[in-house]
Amino acid sequence: MTLLALAQLGRGVVPVDEPVLRADDEGVLRGRAVFETLRVYDGRPFELHPHFDRLAASARRLRLPEPPQGQLQSLAHDALAAANEPNCVLRFLWTPETGLALVSALPPDLEDLRKRGLRLQVCDWATGLLAGAKSVSYAENMAAQAAAVEAGFDDALFVAPDGSVLEGPTSNVWFREGDVLHTPTLALPILAGVTRSVIWKLAGAEEGRYPLERLLAADEVFLSSSVREVMPVVAVGETAFERGPAAAELQNALRRYAGGA
Repeated sequence: MTLLALAQLGRGVVPVDEPVLRADDEGVLRGRAVFETLRVYDGRPFELHPHFDRLAASARRLRLPEPPQGQLQSLAHDALAAANEPNCVLRFLWTPETGLALVSALPPDLEDLRKRGLRLQVCDWATGLLAGAKSVSYAENMAAQAAAVEAGFDDALFVAPDGSVLEGPTSNVWFREGDVLHTPTLALPILAGVTRSVIWKLAGAEEGRYPLERLLAADEVFLSSSVREVMPVVAVGETAFERGPAAAELQNALRRYAGGA
């Protein structure tokens, strides 16, 4: 994603090529930092306060100081004004040394991916102590995603050692059986997605611990995330899926909700 604007606590908006992280910041040296990523629709950050709540919860997990919500919100306002792009991506980064608000352009291929649907590679996954926290210690997730792309897929699907479906590297997983939506329970070591919460509010779902075999037998599969929104899945491993109605309906409902309808 192309960086459009950058703002730092104590400095305000700075040039996007301006150095803002010290070389000895533990966020750089040890991955001891947390972040949040959200969509901006027509200049309005989507579900800003739930994202701040999760940022604070992640900071507590890493024993970081409490992020200053008011100051970060003001910083985001300044960065968005500098970017002058009504539909974009807003990211917060909180390290032991600093706080940042970054505004980036939306990935250019999102709608093409939505029309085509995603192909997922199944990835055996053993979660660590920070599962469910939005820490910058995301190297394993990104490596799994990159390996899936190298193998000819679009993304990965994490499956626990007992065969339970977990999540994607940056997304929550859903599947439909008839008229009923299902998604892995938050009792599993997965991220409590903010977009997941909105979809739950819009459509309802049953949550549980689901074996991969059950998902592979579903009528429809899709992912949800802040940037990609609702993204249909057309293959998991060698199993193909038809593009079903739920993903399209929920994508439209999510856009209406984001617009205040």
